[in-house]
Amino acid sequence: MSTNNAAEHHKSAAEHHNHAAKHHQEAAKHHEAGNHEKAAHHAHLAHGHHLHAQHHANEAAKLHAEQHSPVIAHKA
Repeated sequence: MSTNNAAEHHKSAAEHHNHAAKHHQEAAKHHEAGNHEKAAHHAHLAHGHHLHAQHHANEAAKLHAEQHSPVIAHKA
């Protein structure tokens, strides 16, 4: 795997974190207005983006371990 692939995972993680933050802000607005159904919808979307962000961060970390861990490097 290339370091560019790791960079892409970092960029994707950041993008999903940004989307999650926006949905959390929307959820807060709807919750304050008493519209709990819309608040829950945006909270659920935020959670989905969080899961995607976590996936990409994990993939970047795995690539880093593959490239820089002596234990993995010796097995290859």
